[in-house]
Amino acid sequence: MTTTQTTSENDSTLVNVLNNGYVRLVDVMGSDLSVVNAARASFAKESVEMSQSDARLIDFLVRENHMSPFRHAFMTFEYKAPLMVARQHWKYVVGSDHTMDSWNESSRRYITMEPEFYVPEKDQWRLAPDNRKQGSGGPVDPWTGSVLSQQLQDYISQGEALYNMAMENGVAPEQARLFLPAYALHVIYRWSCSLQSLALFLNQRLEEDAQKEIQEYAQATLFLVKDRFPVTLDLLIRK
Repeated sequence: MTTTQTTSENDSTLVNVLNNGYVRLVDVMGSDLSVVNAARASFAKESVEMSQSDARLIDFLVRENHMSPFRHAFMTFEYKAPLMVARQHWKYVVGSDHTMDSWNESSRRYITMEPEFYVPEKDQWRLAPDNRKQGSGGPVDPWTGSVLSQQLQDYISQGEALYNMAMENGVAPEQARLFLPAYALHVIYRWSCSLQSLALFLNQRLEEDAQKEIQEYAQATLFLVKDRFPVTLDLLIRK
């Protein structure tokens, strides 16, 4: 796997994704040692520094699928992503086998900031796959890609014009937003998750058959935390 995103020059906790999205690491609680000490709590033991035996313990926990110790390390991310990415990501909160995650998202019921959209460049459009019901194949030809990008931009411009007209006429933001093309619209949201939940998300969305856009967000997410949990993530994330 190759991380193609670039880290902001002014913020080492932020990675730019796609045209104008990002992933930002907001907060981290815990380390590899947190996992070890959670696992050893039943024996009333605690490590103060990571050792080879601690690493072997984490390896054992992963192999035997003992996941509760991995819920004692937590992190918070902020994402700016197209709605189509955010809704795929959201499935890892509602589909998790525990309820420790938290999700908060910007809402156009309450804010009227300038809408932003994801418009693929002409070389970013992909063909439908030949032998699958989902996913994508190779790139479309450059002429078709150029037409698609322009058509999407025109569609967005029309929607924005109608949205602005509704707002200028006093329509409630929660209804005016109906005019905005939804799946391309950027939303900003925060996701707080345990190491277990993070691994579930990454193992699914780093796969080659995952949608390319969410793959890039997953790569950026891993890039931001891999040095914070070097032992655990090396074992939890499938190669």
